[in-house]
Amino acid sequence: MRLIERVWFEKHRARYVLVPLLLPLSGVFYVLSKLRKFAYKLGIKSSYQANMPVIIVGNIGVGGNGKTPLVLWLVELLIAQGYKPGVIARGYGGKAPHYPYLINSDSPVEYCGDEPYLIYHRTNVAVCVSPNRQQSIELLEKQGCNIIIADDGMQHYKLNRDVEIAVIDGKRRLGNGFLLPAGPLREGSNRLNQTDYVICNSGAAQQGEITMSLTPGCFINIGSDVKLSQGDFMATYPRVNAIAGIGAPQRFFDTLTSLGMKISHTQGFVDHHQYQASDFEQLPDAHLPVVMTEKDAVKCQHFNLLQAWYLTVDARLPEHFEHALLKKIADVAIRKQ
Repeated sequence: MRLIERVWFEKHRARYVLVPLLLPLSGVFYVLSKLRKFAYKLGIKSSYQANMPVIIVGNIGVGGNGKTPLVLWLVELLIAQGYKPGVIARGYGGKAPHYPYLINSDSPVEYCGDEPYLIYHRTNVAVCVSPNRQQSIELLEKQGCNIIIADDGMQHYKLNRDVEIAVIDGKRRLGNGFLLPAGPLREGSNRLNQTDYVICNSGAAQQGEITMSLTPGCFINIGSDVKLSQGDFMATYPRVNAIAGIGAPQRFFDTLTSLGMKISHTQGFVDHHQYQASDFEQLPDAHLPVVMTEKDAVKCQHFNLLQAWYLTVDARLPEHFEHALLKKIADVAIRKQ
């Protein structure tokens, strides 16, 4: 974990120096973000209203909070209800040959980024990446989609939204509570009061929040797609190395430990880490199998890793939230007909 993240989330002693130095910049960030938001609210800047329901899944802080598992859950829920969802994303870390870029089965992860690539291959729904969300939605409309899920984009006020879902890490919460760069927040905590739903990913949910849990599934070999149950995997490989390039790597390592897995070495990287072969060659006990997240795995498929595995996870949310969300979406869909 980078030093600044330890200052934000772990009360590292460097906070006594860094936070006072960075607070003036946080003040500038606050003023600029407020002016930008008011420009859209007052109509000085125009925003785009889609012809179909738009669901924003985002957060008010930087780093991974569990948005992608929630997006996957939403896609499956909507398909089961007869909708044809499409997913839009900025495509962080990717560089497509053109925008908007519609992901297909031959698209390399370098074109679209790890999260959109994962969503497409897990769900087989239309996924489009572009800095211009309007162009993405218009392209997905031509693909026959009748509802849009925006992976991230809470601060993208150029796009009107019908349902807004904020996801927070139940363990790290909002860090030290300061705005960037003194803290991890892109908007103040009061912004959560303006969303339709606040999802708490693991940890203890506070009043008004909805708890989401991530249920571990099976282990899949990156090179061969062989699947092993948790029990079979741990019986075959009693000790492993573990790596993670996500917003909160320790959360993944804790999950493995909770399953009873014996871990020789853990290696955390920054979110969206671009893996190199040397990342694996330098691991202690390099002869041991390596376990990673599915998000990491999509960027490691081209390496010759015979014993590299990823753990699937699925989001679980309360039934009452499912019913409330579907009713809200149905009301929006009727209004937009």
